[in-house]
Amino acid sequence: MIRNYIKIAWRNLLKNKSFSTINILGLAIGMSGALLIALWLQNMLSMDRFHEKGDRLYIVSNRDENQGEKWAWAMTPKILAPSIASDFPDIEAYTRYSEGDQFLTTFKEKKLIANTVFVDPGFFDMFTLPLIKGEKNVQFNNPNGMLLTESYAKALFGQEDPIGKSVKIDSVNQVTVQAVVKDLPSNSSFKFDILLPFDYAKKIGYVDDNWGNNSVSTYILLKEGISLSAFNNKIRTYSRDHFNTISNERGYQSAKNTGEIFAFPYADSFLYNNGKGGNYTSGRIDVVKLFAWIGMFILLVASINFMNLSTARSERRAKEVGVRKVIGATKHSLTLQFLTESILVSLFAVVLATGLVFLMLPFFNDLVGKTLSLSFLNVQTWLFLIGFAVLTGLFAGIYPALFLSSFQPIKTLKGKLAFKTTGVSMRSILVVIQFSLAIVLIIATVVVTKQIDYTKQRERGYDENGLMYTSLNGDLEKNYQLLRHELLASNAVLSVSKNMSPVTDRYSNGWGFTSGTPTEEDKRISYNRFSTDADAVKTLGFTLIQGRDIDVYKFATDSTALILNESAVKSLHLENPINSIVDGDGAKWTVVGVVKDFIIGSPFGDKTPMVILGSAAWFTTIHYRLNPDNNTADNLKAIETIFKKFNPDYPFEYEFIDKTYEQKFKETKAIGTISMLFAGLTIFISCLGLLALIAYMAETRMKEIAVRKVLGASVAQVTSLLSIDFIKLVLIAILIASPIAWWAMEKWLQDYSYRIEIQWYYFATAGLMAVFISMSTISYQAIKAARANPVKSLKDE
Repeated sequence: MIRNYIKIAWRNLLKNKSFSTINILGLAIGMSGALLIALWLQNMLSMDRFHEKGDRLYIVSNRDENQGEKWAWAMTPKILAPSIASDFPDIEAYTRYSEGDQFLTTFKEKKLIANTVFVDPGFFDMFTLPLIKGEKNVQFNNPNGMLLTESYAKALFGQEDPIGKSVKIDSVNQVTVQAVVKDLPSNSSFKFDILLPFDYAKKIGYVDDNWGNNSVSTYILLKEGISLSAFNNKIRTYSRDHFNTISNERGYQSAKNTGEIFAFPYADSFLYNNGKGGNYTSGRIDVVKLFAWIGMFILLVASINFMNLSTARSERRAKEVGVRKVIGATKHSLTLQFLTESILVSLFAVVLATGLVFLMLPFFNDLVGKTLSLSFLNVQTWLFLIGFAVLTGLFAGIYPALFLSSFQPIKTLKGKLAFKTTGVSMRSILVVIQFSLAIVLIIATVVVTKQIDYTKQRERGYDENGLMYTSLNGDLEKNYQLLRHELLASNAVLSVSKNMSPVTDRYSNGWGFTSGTPTEEDKRISYNRFSTDADAVKTLGFTLIQGRDIDVYKFATDSTALILNESAVKSLHLENPINSIVDGDGAKWTVVGVVKDFIIGSPFGDKTPMVILGSAAWFTTIHYRLNPDNNTADNLKAIETIFKKFNPDYPFEYEFIDKTYEQKFKETKAIGTISMLFAGLTIFISCLGLLALIAYMAETRMKEIAVRKVLGASVAQVTSLLSIDFIKLVLIAILIASPIAWWAMEKWLQDYSYRIEIQWYYFATAGLMAVFISMSTISYQAIKAARANPVKSLKDE
């Protein structure tokens, strides 16, 4: 029976080649979009879920109130992990995870920069890392051990066996390779080239016992049977009790710590990473949900397209149904026949869709920053594709199958369909749903684009033109003054400043900066930290409102000098800020200048109080401004020579500030690009359906059109007759889509403090686009039908 169904389905596809091609193409495009999103969703939803002990792994987080709003954040003091593990027997293992360090590794003549992470010995008991070479149970119980990833080991050692080899770190310390692990999978949030023990970090002065310095991630493995809620109740005040005790002992006047700590499931920490409100209930999961909706939208549009085209051909299949029923076919068997046809179409479509996925995957990977792949060597892939095709075929074909199999044989054989619609037809509803989804995506694209443009036009507070930075690594710190002098003498740069971080990024923030007699509320205001040795205003292009720049080379006391931004002046209640004394970070700082607020961190965020500390602070970055009178390539060549002179072991690496700033829009741009891409695909699929529907309508109304033309109807009148019903449906879709899109985009914009207000003309733009595209699609076919010779249509009458 099934074989017979397939034969009939195949003959029907061949008999109606143009109809079949449009159906397969429309469905394939929708399926390819859904497959791309499915690959991305599979990767995101499986992030960090491959560890064997994942159900007992947790990340420790802070929760506290800042300026009236609760927040949670996953960075903790370095001293927390060993302390809490020794005091609570519920913990089976722990590790700190300190990332973001770049170290130079040297083996023989080979020198490479490594993305380096410090961990404790418990790391290897907690997380699943497939071992390739070396010790089965890496201990990391001395400061001289080292672990490498497979690709980094090949880059550093070539074909040599790395186990037991000595590697020089930063041309100073020797460490021994203990093990090599497989490169981390794309669904791991851990990213590193080498692992070093925390004992090594302690050896080079990276470890402190400051309970207020939240600078590492803390992971714990709870023993089996331990209740998470009970454990969290035990540790809730642990960190603040230690902080407040030490503050009292040392006589600090900063605000008391009122925060809490809690353990959160590690497997959920990647997706639920937004701590607003004091709990992890949102974050990347919102983007996952958005992509899932877009995937369902485009597959729904393609399925609706299939339904519409199938039911539009109902008159041609009516007599076939009638004959089959007369000779004994049941409604059940006819339904199976039509479902077999739809599944066959879906199978052809999934083959074409898979080809489209392979073509689009490199572009899509670049867009989402992933390395996604579709492997045909995996049985699960084949099962998924076949299942996907069958389910899509059933979903898209169920309504046409029920519709066609319900015809009454007596009326169909007389040439009259048994199924008549009164009021709004199902086909009209489906067209409205199609275009509503497309218009929602168009409006989303417009809103995202406007939000990005609005933020890019925001006053940054610094001059990014010709501004560059290099990380302060290797010998640059000890040779900095000589380096600075030669850079200025080279005529390649106009000014140089040593700073805490790139001006586009916030490396440190915290409360405790006060002036005069502060209230407890004043003590809890959070300040972004920045630092400079000299010429920050000149180099970075800040707008100086009062006072002067910091310059430790002219003024020796500027080591504890301070520059405030406008928001900090307000927070500190300083009417005359210059020469005011500000307490903070265990020192007294003298205010020497005030600058306009400038963006550091997210360009979508609010203006935040900022303190720019003198040279008593710490540094990681050298900014320098290129001389615009020289060629950029010549400037860079001269700068590289100087850097190599004072830091010969390290490659010269640099970043342009404008390019770094642009990277901050990458995720938002990706959302906009994906919305635009899938809006285009949705419109294209919808227009394919419109094209087929208008062609079918023109064909079934040929005699009516001919009679109208004989009676004097013009081409314009006939075109309008064929087009007006479709345009009405598009207008209805605009009315339905607009409030849905407004609600969805308002919800999306809630995460941005600096944001646009949604304007009415965004909806008008999307609506006009939809009307124009649909008119362009149907006008050719409608005009062609209107210009046809009526004699040919009426000659058989």
